Amino acid sequence: MLVEDFAMGQRDHVVRAERGYRAFVPPTLPPVLPLSAALMRQLSAADRAIGELAGAGRELPNPHLLSRVLLRREAVLSSRIEGTRASLSDLVLFEIDQPQDDQHNDVREVFNYVRAIDHVLAPDRRLPLSLSLLREAHGILLTGVRGGYATPGEFRTSQNWIGPPGAVIDNATYVPPPPERLWECLDGLERFLHAESDLPPLLAIAAVHYQFEAIHPFIDGNGRVGRLLVVLLLIEWGLLPAPLLDLSAYIEPRRDQYYEGLLRVSTDGDWAGWFDFFLTAVERQARDALARARQLHALRSQMREEVATVKSSALPAKLVDALFDVPVMTIPRAKELLGVTHRAATQHVERLVALGMLKEIDLGHRPRRFIAPGIMAAVEGPDVGQTWR
Repeated sequence: MLVEDFAMGQRDHVVRAERGYRAFVPPTLPPVLPLSAALMRQLSAADRAIGELAGAGRELPNPHLLSRVLLRREAVLSSRIEGTRASLSDLVLFEIDQPQDDQHNDVREVFNYVRAIDHVLAPDRRLPLSLSLLREAHGILLTGVRGGYATPGEFRTSQNWIGPPGAVIDNATYVPPPPERLWECLDGLERFLHAESDLPPLLAIAAVHYQFEAIHPFIDGNGRVGRLLVVLLLIEWGLLPAPLLDLSAYIEPRRDQYYEGLLRVSTDGDWAGWFDFFLTAVERQARDALARARQLHALRSQMREEVATVKSSALPAKLVDALFDVPVMTIPRAKELLGVTHRAATQHVERLVALGMLKEIDLGHRPRRFIAPGIMAAVEGPDVGQTWR
């Protein structure tokens, strides 16, 4: 890493590590910068979009049920930013089957991301918002997958760096704080998480995400834990009632711009550029999530209304709700959910097939697997106005 790549005002934070190489130690939060009129307008637009999404989420009969499928979309795309090649269909099928072979490592990483978010958002979690909670999330994220070499659940004790393939520390694009300065940086970040700040909440979350990525406290998995932290703070700080915002849907096709924006805060002190990117992502994805949540709610109401004509209608409606958690069904899963015989479970599932709510896939597979095409289309489709038929 070359000191010449850093603007004059940032070079004070380029340090010599004990082993002689150069590394960057980000200044403590909050950043000191003027909030321009343009930035305040953008912040206002993002705040309005988040407020509308939060309001809709609180009005929905069961926002946590609808947030489950949106959460899975975030898990797929956040992991894809880091190079996985798993789709939402891959994820929900994996959740049903949970195979143990090495052929499913990519989708297992995505599944671990869902488990990590579930853990940090659990109402009865053991730990408060803290570094220890993030370590637990990291442990869940990287256990049993290819990042398992990277000491899951532990902050690094060695140096890492960012650069093109084959880069070494001397020609790396970015070298985060050396191990001997790591806890100093992490302590400052944790203090900011619990301190009163004049920085508006969305800008504070943007700043925290940058700071976490600049510190890069884990050997691997920093990007996913950093984006998970955004989801956690949106809920912890009362901006959203559930994980309804899938920010990675905006970031994933713009990953180069995303990484460049983070890097320029370090090299040039360009907080304005990073805030611009982050607020644009929040506004666009909040509006997209609002449309998808409304469509999912309308779809759930329509599906429940259609099955209400069936005898013992409470059971098919329960099956419909289960599809908004994991939009894949098997006969054994239906049997367990409904507490009925195998034959009765089969009848209920086949009724949903006849109504077009489920579609059997992989004919000949045992157990038989059925996917909910309408729910999948509402979550994955670029056109949130499409119908589920």
